[in-house]
Amino acid sequence: MKGLNLPIAIVLLTCAQLILAGCGGGPSGESPYTEGASVTEGGSGRFYMDREIAGPIESEHEAFWLDASARDVADLPNRLLKVLELNPSAVVADIGAGTGYFTFRLAREVPHGRVYAVDVVPALLDTIRVRATEAGLRNVNPVLGTFTDPNLPPGRLDLILIVASYHEFSHPREMLASMLAALKPGGRLAVVEYRGEDPTIPVPEAHRMTEEQIRREITASGFDFRSSLEALPQQHVLIFAKPVPSGA
Repeated sequence: MKGLNLPIAIVLLTCAQLILAGCGGGPSGESPYTEGASVTEGGSGRFYMDREIAGPIESEHEAFWLDASARDVADLPNRLLKVLELNPSAVVADIGAGTGYFTFRLAREVPHGRVYAVDVVPALLDTIRVRATEAGLRNVNPVLGTFTDPNLPPGRLDLILIVASYHEFSHPREMLASMLAALKPGGRLAVVEYRGEDPTIPVPEAHRMTEEQIRREITASGFDFRSSLEALPQQHVLIFAKPVPSGA
């Protein structure tokens, strides 16, 4: 990640696409989403389960996310990976992989497993592909997702990790349904989001979520809530799981 100089415009375009993807008409039946005037700092005017989905954030915030040293302080990646307790043979997915900040760390944690790096921007996946080759990491699979489907193999994954991206999903219900299908029974979904309960965190309001809201949305899509890990000072780390069929 050192020396990264990716144009901010690519990331802003991604955020804009996430919003615009939901502006058209959907299939027949009542949509779980509503559109209206934005009422939240950093919001898109698109709402799901009483929450305003995040819109594109200011360029200075994007610059923060593109700076690896700043992310090291905010995300504490080594601490996060430690509490996830990954099996070396685990099959995992990094949703919203970007240029691979967590992807490559995950790949080293599961040397006998596989990491699916999912993003909706082909240029970012090209960067991951090049860097994985340069690092000799053969267990990284870049995957081009859509705004409704991460395009993961069904019933294969042990863990899906979403770091500071869920709040931007334009179609969270569809994405969660696809991720549930991709997990093995008992497979885990780890959602990391800045704490919406703390207004002192210097992140726009729509880009933070309360634990209550995260739990409400994820469990409504069929996941079981497992635990809230007090691993990071500014972010929730919530663990959910795909239910195991009775008698299995």
